[in-house]
Amino acid sequence: MRLKEMLRGTVPEESLVKLPDGYHVVGEIAVLSLAPELEDYKTEIATALLNQCNHIHTVLNKTSRLEGERRVARMEVLAGTGNTITTHKEFGFIYHLDVARVFFNSRLGSERMRVAAQVRAGEDVLVPFAGSGPFVVPIAARGARVVALEKNREACLWLARNARQNRVEERIEVIHGDALHMAKLLKMDFDRVVSPTPYGLDQIAETASQMVKPGGVLHFYTFKKRDQIEALRRGYEDMGLVVMQCRRCGNVSPGVSRWVFDMVKS
Repeated sequence: MRLKEMLRGTVPEESLVKLPDGYHVVGEIAVLSLAPELEDYKTEIATALLNQCNHIHTVLNKTSRLEGERRVARMEVLAGTGNTITTHKEFGFIYHLDVARVFFNSRLGSERMRVAAQVRAGEDVLVPFAGSGPFVVPIAARGARVVALEKNREACLWLARNARQNRVEERIEVIHGDALHMAKLLKMDFDRVVSPTPYGLDQIAETASQMVKPGGVLHFYTFKKRDQIEALRRGYEDMGLVVMQCRRCGNVSPGVSRWVFDMVKS
């Protein structure tokens, strides 16, 4: 039974229509983004979710957008144990993290595997905005040497732990640093750069392209409306990048989606 169906008769219909059809699950934690109209019913919603999903031990409500140095949202505990540390399993890999202190998007699992499948053993790969390692670990597992750049010190610690957990630590170098300054921090170029760029940091694209060897690949993620994509494509081509593919990776707000450009440096 879907969550909305379980709540009929408990939450008024005029409020229930504001309940999202889906929710974000990281390991044993469910993360909701409840509209203000549901404030009076958040306990009932969270309890119904716990009853529906036996594997969930905590339900959180995201109360802000991503913010601060760690690029994480503020969370409130609605139900369950309240423990925000979890273990997330994805395509055979295991990630430990604290969802209240480290950004993690479980909805990108298939996309991460799509990119990793293109990596060849022996490649040098840069992953800025590396987080706790969901792009880094599967790429290293393909036999690449990965430089993981992350500004959030806690995320770096979780990433190092996840590298060990997945037995790829020898192929990963974790650097605590700001991706906006990666050209100064890293005196080398790479066969491939994978940039899961945060919202509003599109200016990093030119720097990221400079880190790619001629003939190398840049996977660049951005948040845009569909009618902005063609102009963006032309801008990347002006940087000397050949767009091989552009694809949508899910909606993030009405009219705005996450897009990825797979590009080869000419």
